[in-house]
Amino acid sequence: MVLWAALALFVCYPLARVVTEAFHGEAGFSLGAVGAVLGHWANRQALWNSLVLATLVGVGGTALGFAFALAVVRARLGRVVTFLLDAVTVLPLISPPFVSAIAIIFSFGPRGFLTYHLLGLSGVQIYGLTGTLLSEVLTYFPLAYLTLRGVLASLDPNLEDMALSLGAGRGHIFRTVTLPLTVPGLANSFLLCFAASLADFATPLILAGQRYPVLPTQAYLQITGLYDFHGGAALSLVLLGPALVVFLLQRYWVGRRVFVTVTGRAGPRGERPRLGALARSVLIAVCGLTALLILYFYALIFVASIVRALGANHALTAAHYRVVVTTGWKAVRDTLIIALIGMPLGGLYGVALGYLVTRTEAAGRRWMEFVALMNYALPGTIVGIGYLLAFNRPPLVLTGTAAIIIACYVFRYSPAGIRATVALLQQIDQALEEASTSLGASRLVTFRRVVLPLVLPAFLAGLAVVFIRSMTAISATIFLVSVNWTLLTVRILEAITELELGTASAFAMLVIALVYAMLTLLGWGLRRLRTREAGAVASLLEA
Repeated sequence: MVLWAALALFVCYPLARVVTEAFHGEAGFSLGAVGAVLGHWANRQALWNSLVLATLVGVGGTALGFAFALAVVRARLGRVVTFLLDAVTVLPLISPPFVSAIAIIFSFGPRGFLTYHLLGLSGVQIYGLTGTLLSEVLTYFPLAYLTLRGVLASLDPNLEDMALSLGAGRGHIFRTVTLPLTVPGLANSFLLCFAASLADFATPLILAGQRYPVLPTQAYLQITGLYDFHGGAALSLVLLGPALVVFLLQRYWVGRRVFVTVTGRAGPRGERPRLGALARSVLIAVCGLTALLILYFYALIFVASIVRALGANHALTAAHYRVVVTTGWKAVRDTLIIALIGMPLGGLYGVALGYLVTRTEAAGRRWMEFVALMNYALPGTIVGIGYLLAFNRPPLVLTGTAAIIIACYVFRYSPAGIRATVALLQQIDQALEEASTSLGASRLVTFRRVVLPLVLPAFLAGLAVVFIRSMTAISATIFLVSVNWTLLTVRILEAITELELGTASAFAMLVIALVYAMLTLLGWGLRRLRTREAGAVASLLEA
């Protein structure tokens, strides 16, 4: 009941407030607000721009992620190279989503390092669709890579071996066997990149501007600039339509076909087929150039943080970091407080709900899981506006407090911990819990002494996701910050809009360092806990 009440309050209620606000007119229920926003040519153009951008990011991000996954799984790069590629691809995931936008301005802007200083080109404009597309593809392709790497690694190589033994060429096998079997992963990757781009407003705000307006930025400006909550809610709700359509089309397309390659039948799995020399060279070139571009961008951000003005004055200075530890220290402190409070709450919530779904017969547990995952799938703009509308008036006023930001993070990003807990519990034999209860232990003691140690990896995964998103997210929480509580990502965005790019770079480097430090600490804790867990399970089995 407690979890249902929390989900109803922090997931269902904010979404209902967005819907109510969007369809509420002076005379009650009305389609006027939605009709008005869609009737304006600028909003229709922004909707079309959003769909075009999201589609291109979905295609580009999926293609690049597939190239990285194919190179890692099939190109036999070696452990060191694979580790380096993994380390590079994780950089966009642990940094604010618009860090690449800063590097693109430094590199390809009117006074860019590559365009102006290296190539001598003047008047180059990276703003608009081109710059926004490049930035978002580099930011979101790791989502596709992580998805497709597992899909390619799990394919049964015997199918490709049989086709090869029948005389089929490598290219024909790839087109007719390998590629069709990865359709579920490709569809999911496209959906992830499409949804991430559709919800992103920070990158378009920086790089697109008025040249290429998109719907999330229009919704943000509608509320923060015009204080039009009806119009802002209607614009944000329009974002839900394309995301839902793409999701349903993906499910329909994938559901019509069978992709099973791993069965319960015994038999040795063959060795993964090698890539041809040309394909391997092309993949290595694409992945290598992309990795170098990402490393160059982040190196550029670091250099910009320690010089006076990148591109104009390259004298070394600590002025940007002095801003971070003086006027920017409040944002650092507030972000860390919110992240460190939200971490354990999100981790415990994920484990508790995952355990309830997997190990109990509670009524409506599947619906509970669906509602919890729904908040993660919604565009961040909808979630942020929903929280603003829901908790800005009685009976529960949270606006201006840290509680509203913490609640947003916990209920939006904990589904990663929920899914990890469910996956782990499905691999753990219930006989361990039955042995504990048969010896007289209560359900609570069994959960604390037996289950919790076994699901600690999922708990730590939930902690990591909540911390990372607390340090880097902005699309939902931009509406929830106040004078009392602000965030590092908001401070970075303010610095960019004020053309304080050196200060923005210093803040970005601090975020990356803090996230890396926390991930290192959690990784060390996971290794220690795995050692203790193995000993505890062995003792229980011996008893």
